[in-house]
Amino acid sequence: MTSDGKQISMAASAIALRGVRLFLTAGRHAADRSQNQAAPPAPRPKPKSKKPVVSGKPPQKVFEMLIKTTRFTKAEIEALYTMYRRLVIAAQAAAPASAIGHPPKIDGIDQSTFRDVMHNTFDLVTEEAILERMWMTWERGAAGGEGSLKFESWVKGLSVLLKGNMEERIGYCFKVYDLNNDGFITREEMFLLLRNALLKQPGDEDPDEGVRELVELVLKKLDVDKDGTVSLDDYREAVEQEPLLLEAFGQCLPTKRHTTTFLKTLTNKT
Repeated sequence: MTSDGKQISMAASAIALRGVRLFLTAGRHAADRSQNQAAPPAPRPKPKSKKPVVSGKPPQKVFEMLIKTTRFTKAEIEALYTMYRRLVIAAQAAAPASAIGHPPKIDGIDQSTFRDVMHNTFDLVTEEAILERMWMTWERGAAGGEGSLKFESWVKGLSVLLKGNMEERIGYCFKVYDLNNDGFITREEMFLLLRNALLKQPGDEDPDEGVRELVELVLKKLDVDKDGTVSLDDYREAVEQEPLLLEAFGQCLPTKRHTTTFLKTLTNKT
């Protein structure tokens, strides 16, 4: 491997593991803060705690299903499972132990882990409202939106995020922006999304007025059938005509550079 290739591999690995290191560091800081507080009246022996364990391999049926239903290769899915295990174990280590000393039961990617991966691995420095909506749109539980992200849902979501075609990305972004999940993006939802994304200018007497004007401008671009709301069909047609409108209300997809860098880590042989 050339020196340039080694540099790329090292940089890519650093990005992929940054989220894990963040959780390990957070766990140490939490422990330090706890130790600095007033000591209890008398020391008590600490109960032995079990190390958090995550199965080394996903069920074979799940593995085969993901190869068929996602855009990842077998090698990439294996690498994603290694990442998944590290994230879950790191979250378990960072969380406070139970009264009897056992690690908390975290059986998937929780919301805090999800947020930090989006920030630190994919550099999605976006509004918290967008991150919240991204979390809500990923499949969790039988009815959706329940609990943590299991491995299958984690891989399916990443497949759209990193390798999705235009139709998949349109559907994903639309779900993020449809705040009340009614199948339409309304003026009110546009206003909330854009107000959160735009910085208020000093001296503005009514900064919301500028946001309302922007909403009307964007609505003209997206509301193809002119009924005052944006349906998925409206959104799809507008984005097909002007791809820049895909993330009109806030970034919810990683850049090509960060996508490429991350995907290289999945096939990097160390």
